[in-house]
Amino acid sequence: MEAGEHDRHRLARKIDPRYAEGQPVRLVGAHNQVEAELIQSLLMEQGIPSMQRRARGFDVPEFLASGPRDVLVPASALQAAQETLMQSDLLSEQQAAPIAAPWRVMALLLVALAIVAIVIAIAARL
Repeated sequence: MEAGEHDRHRLARKIDPRYAEGQPVRLVGAHNQVEAELIQSLLMEQGIPSMQRRARGFDVPEFLASGPRDVLVPASALQAAQETLMQSDLLSEQQAAPIAAPWRVMALLLVALAIVAIVIAIAARL
């Protein structure tokens, strides 16, 4: 067995099956690859699998290890991963709060705009 293959098997044995379900979701952003790998190692110690990707707009090979990264975890592990990072003081409760999806924000704005338009139409008729 090769050394790299042995390392992969060792890491795979650390993963808690409860945390391996669901689509990858963004947990936190890291400033660079080294910070992302630190976060990943903290998560792996708790049995939480993770992966990293370059943040949008920074997917340029010339950046090498620099440039921001997103750390992703399976959906079933999101809460446990947030708690792990909060205990390590790498994530605040404010950062752990879910971010509203852009389409929801747009829908709420459209509803508000429609209500304002109706109020103006009613006021114009009076």
